Amino acid sequence: MNPENIRLAREGAACIVTIHRPDKRNALSLQTMDEIAAAVREANADPAVRAIVLTGGEKFFSAGADLNEALQVKSVMDGDAFFGRANRLCALLESLDKPVLAAIEGFCITGGLELAMACDIRIGAQGSGYAITSARIGTVAGFGGTQRLPRLVGPGRAMDMLFSAEQVDAEHAFRIGLIDRLVEKGQALAQALKLVSVYEQRGPISLAFAKRAVQQGLQMDLASAVAYEYSLVTAIYGTDDKREGVSAFLEKREAKFTGR
Repeated sequence: MNPENIRLAREGAACIVTIHRPDKRNALSLQTMDEIAAAVREANADPAVRAIVLTGGEKFFSAGADLNEALQVKSVMDGDAFFGRANRLCALLESLDKPVLAAIEGFCITGGLELAMACDIRIGAQGSGYAITSARIGTVAGFGGTQRLPRLVGPGRAMDMLFSAEQVDAEHAFRIGLIDRLVEKGQALAQALKLVSVYEQRGPISLAFAKRAVQQGLQMDLASAVAYEYSLVTAIYGTDDKREGVSAFLEKREAKFTGR
């Protein structure tokens, strides 16, 4: 693929997807979202890729939806074409077999934050800022923000952010659980790659199933979620990777997982 609005790179077992629309502050246009979707699908299908890192570069993550396109939404069909596309992208990130990490420098606003919240792990650098500013323009978050934000930080903190539409800094975001790792300015991508170097030593089926268990289980009552976990652990005990992992542990050596 030859994308125009993103940059792709490989570093070790990581596929790095960088949103690259600096003149638009990495605003998420339809084309940009389509390019991200195509890139992560391709990375998910590549057995050499063990995790995907989504970033916006050194200055900012994303200013949110491309308002020039969003303002063209004037009908139900327009809304499905734009906001439906964004929601499908966020759902795609959550459904991938591989960990998806957001490496955040600078501002991460509205649609940008909603995209980051659909990632599995968020790494925020000092100096980064987070907000859903929809109330400032008389709208409401349209990429799943009203649902993912309270699941991460709780309903009260979520509504505080949604009502005020004010930006919170990285330290506050870390305290309330909006970001999972807080690092020095300029180190978000490096920290993400360090985590990928750990993940690549783990069983790929284990990570895929753990992600499914969490993502699907959050939508269920506890009894159903535990039953779902039971089905996954029963399945994974029949894999070659499980046999290799247990053998390696007993033999005090590093496991060589194959994803089978």
